[in-house]
Amino acid sequence: MVNLRNDDFFFNGLLRKGNGLFSSAAAGIACMALLSAALLSNGCTVGPAFRMPQTPETGRYTAGAMPAKTESAPVAGGAAQSFKQGEDIPGRWWRLFQSPELDRLERAALARNYTLGAAQAALRQAYENKRAQSGALLYPQVDAKATGVRQKFSGAAFGEPGVPGIIFNLFNASATVSYLFDLFGGSRRELEALGAQVDYQRFQLEGAYLALTANVVTTAVQEASLRAQIAVTKEILSDQEAQLRIVEQQFALGGASRPDVLAQKTQLAQTRAGLPPLEKALSQTRHQMAVLAGVLPEHSGQLPEIDIDRLKLPRRLPLSLPSMLIRRRPDIRASEALLHAASAQIGVATANMLPQITFTGSIGTETAKVEDLFGKNTSIWSFGMSLLQPVFHGGELTAKRRAAVDAYEQALAQYQETVLEAFQNVADVLRALDRDSGTLKAQAQAWAAAKDSLDITLKQFKLGAVSYLQLLNAQRQYQQTLISLVQARAARFADTAALFQALGGGWWNLKPGAPGKIADSAAEREK
Repeated sequence: MVNLRNDDFFFNGLLRKGNGLFSSAAAGIACMALLSAALLSNGCTVGPAFRMPQTPETGRYTAGAMPAKTESAPVAGGAAQSFKQGEDIPGRWWRLFQSPELDRLERAALARNYTLGAAQAALRQAYENKRAQSGALLYPQVDAKATGVRQKFSGAAFGEPGVPGIIFNLFNASATVSYLFDLFGGSRRELEALGAQVDYQRFQLEGAYLALTANVVTTAVQEASLRAQIAVTKEILSDQEAQLRIVEQQFALGGASRPDVLAQKTQLAQTRAGLPPLEKALSQTRHQMAVLAGVLPEHSGQLPEIDIDRLKLPRRLPLSLPSMLIRRRPDIRASEALLHAASAQIGVATANMLPQITFTGSIGTETAKVEDLFGKNTSIWSFGMSLLQPVFHGGELTAKRRAAVDAYEQALAQYQETVLEAFQNVADVLRALDRDSGTLKAQAQAWAAAKDSLDITLKQFKLGAVSYLQLLNAQRQYQQTLISLVQARAARFADTAALFQALGGGWWNLKPGAPGKIADSAAEREK
């Protein structure tokens, strides 16, 4: 890390001798001695040159080695997934789930999402702000002005109170030119900071794009999971209703007791009680999807519905190298841009402590009659140069420079924290994917065992070999394992999407002008 408190810029020695006029003037004289070269290069640039922080030296994301592939389970969505180290991520990674409905949702969201639109507008604003300041700081300011005045003077103003007042007209047309010579690079540092702000907004836009596409996938997976759980619950309800009819017939014939009938009714009521929360969650998920797609919740019924059985689990998972993660995570790149802006502000604060030279000039015409405004002997002109050297500001300028250094150190700490959190995201998702496969395999085995147990218990119950309590326990276990199986399947889809998001989402692979590419025209002009 560069020690910015050492004031390591061109006039570092001169400034340390004191804050008085002599030492600061000496700095100005030193640079004016090089005026010829300075005019060609537009002066020297004070402040630190920005350098990207060092990349963490690591070759893996997790503490232990990751398996080459996950476990498989003998159910839909239970295929093993393999990690392909160093393989790149496609720009439209959600297409790996092979769902036309999901792709339609993504396209709708990219076309109408308001958060994405706000990020695009913020990027355009940052670009135009830089463009405005570029014109103000890099080029002379030229203004045209015309005035007309009719005025009366009293004779008393000239010591002649008895003299009648004088009335006259004065017309003026002029053009003025003003230019702040960027002797120490303060303007260039300011533009550098604004350019970093453009970069920040660009990566904020890429981050919004990544968050939107990932949120659409996870919301779609949540919807698919809820639909599957509702379908399973209704299937269980149908079986329990049929079972209740059987028990009631047995009770009528004396083959079952009243408590058996009540127990079955209780089980049926409990299952029914679990259905409304699932339906509520499904409605809320649909409303969330509508907002992501940029439409009112009342129009959520027009959006495609997601079926978990129509989602295909990607078997080949690209895994970017750890050394590439820093260049591909939009949040890291945005944090780096803020760090760059903070570095440039040190140069701005430093330049404000040094002499500032302004060139001014004007040319025009002045007369008492409009018709003579551009006649002979009416021209006026002026040319001048001013030198402003801060002498005493009560410590304001030095304090502002120290504050700029502190702001840089704050931005650096925030950048380093962002990097650590990014690596944590990837490590968490990799471990989740590994555990997800084991969980799904165990849930599949539990479901298969519960199903076999229920089938056997039903047969034994019909023969009178087991009690009704044993049948209820078998039904309860089967219901729980079936719901858990659906949730375990959904977790694999959701965590697969989370891996693509944690690795950056492949935005760098989208070609300009391609559907779904959100690179803004302002950003393209900036390049």
